[in-house]
Amino acid sequence: MSKNIIKPTLENPLDPPVNVEFTIPGEIPGRKGPYEEAMKEGHELIERPIRSVDVGQIEKQHFKQRMTVWERIRVLTSENPNILFQNWGKNLDGASLVTGILSINGRDVAFYGHDFTVRAGSIDATNGSKLARLFTMAGEQGIPVIGMNDSAGAFVPAGVGGLDGYAEAFTALRKISGVVPSIMCMFGFNAGGGSYLPRQGSFVIQPEDTFFGLTGPGVVKSVLGEDISPEDLGGPKVHGASGVADLTVQDETAALRAAVHLLSYLPDNNHSMAPVIKTSDPLERKTWEINTLLKKAFNSPTGFNTPFDVSIIIQQICDHGDYFEIQPNRAREAVTAFGRLGGNVVGFVANNSAVASGQIDCDSAVKIARFVRFCNIYNIPLIFMEDTTGFLPGREQEARGIVQAGRSMLDAIVDVRTPRILLILRNAFGGAYASYNNYPTGADLVLALPTTRLAVMGPAGKEFVYKNELRKIRSAVPAMVQEGTQQRIGAGMNGAEAKKEAEAEVADWLKQQETALNLRYEKELMNPKEGLALGSISSLVMPTDLREVLGRNLNFFLRHYQPSAWQSVQREFH
Repeated sequence: MSKNIIKPTLENPLDPPVNVEFTIPGEIPGRKGPYEEAMKEGHELIERPIRSVDVGQIEKQHFKQRMTVWERIRVLTSENPNILFQNWGKNLDGASLVTGILSINGRDVAFYGHDFTVRAGSIDATNGSKLARLFTMAGEQGIPVIGMNDSAGAFVPAGVGGLDGYAEAFTALRKISGVVPSIMCMFGFNAGGGSYLPRQGSFVIQPEDTFFGLTGPGVVKSVLGEDISPEDLGGPKVHGASGVADLTVQDETAALRAAVHLLSYLPDNNHSMAPVIKTSDPLERKTWEINTLLKKAFNSPTGFNTPFDVSIIIQQICDHGDYFEIQPNRAREAVTAFGRLGGNVVGFVANNSAVASGQIDCDSAVKIARFVRFCNIYNIPLIFMEDTTGFLPGREQEARGIVQAGRSMLDAIVDVRTPRILLILRNAFGGAYASYNNYPTGADLVLALPTTRLAVMGPAGKEFVYKNELRKIRSAVPAMVQEGTQQRIGAGMNGAEAKKEAEAEVADWLKQQETALNLRYEKELMNPKEGLALGSISSLVMPTDLREVLGRNLNFFLRHYQPSAWQSVQREFH
């Protein structure tokens, strides 16, 4: 066995040596001069971003279960990248950031990626400036942006230049917000500007074992004296629940593939439509599974109060059951997702009764508002699915600003100019109905299932509708208790026991009377009849016909819709 130490290398020993000759094929070699020297130097400059990094730096990146920026590019596309703004100064100024254009499934996409093997991917004035130029070019050419963030922040030896670089990039990215969509992947450990910049993007994807935030655990310890792990401070569980991260995934590869998948649902810019993909899933396909779901739910002992997961309905409507949920770990009482219906991209906004009866709280209102506004800016039609008992009441929600959050949701819905359909699944009560894409707020079409319960209030509405009857019933209770007590005492029962038994009997009678009024209220008012009569609902749809009816109506509206920028440039929500 050899006693020589073998040094690890990433080079393939079987690869032939690379020898670049700067001669024309067929040309008789002659004496080399200044031209060949210039070509050699130029080639070295072109190859410098890839070949100037020590193998040891790459190994360190791999040891931390991270890829290099060049490896990440290869996951996004097999096409060779078009690297732009190759400015690497004497002190490697600008070298820690790679910028350029990729071809992803035939689409031009602007990209940037921090090269952590150079200066820990930090930002100085030079690469801040080239990042700003990339954003500006993406906005002018109308192409989306993908960012691969893996940075230690501003380059400290650069002084204020690093901060200026971030500020220039911040400004440029904000100016293209609402012009072209952007997807940001978070890798490694990012703090300060390394967090602010990507969160200006449309969507943020965060894998496990990564961190981003205002400051790291060390600063928190020194300032507040609090010991906290990076995971608990700014890991994917934290940001996934708060909505700072739109998607959390297992690793870097999953993040990059999710970015490509998400991109397939997005248009290039604010004056074009998302790509249409022909489907073999017939629009006339019957959605029997939806019928089965609702039948099992509503025929159960809890009847029409039985919760169910609305994701199943979205799945059955979409082409081949494929949809892409946004912020799946936040405010689960509302589901926001992209899907395709007959090949066309559509945004789904649905109340989810499986969580908190689908009630809208501060988090779900903001989640809905942001998603609706994005779809509105980028010409994506919307299908709303309503099944909610209303906004969540209570002291906590008022203290958190439910009125403002609900107003944000209402504003976003009122502003929608893209084709939009409302499908009422079951409950549509009070202010939640009034602010949830009905005809008065601008819906193009309102449909309802026969299971719809449209009313000003839920079962508690009987207190107002049948006020006089309830007053008579409840006012009779004392006399009935007294009469029942006397009857039992006359039969030889002890006075205290007689009263207790009479009260229990009258309580059961009162409960039966109120239940009867509840059923009467549901039959007379909590149904789609009045909505149909007033024109608040256009028509009823059977659960098995949902895909066909929604698809045909969506196709009609899209045939008469011209994609364009929304008034002047409208920024996305931050």
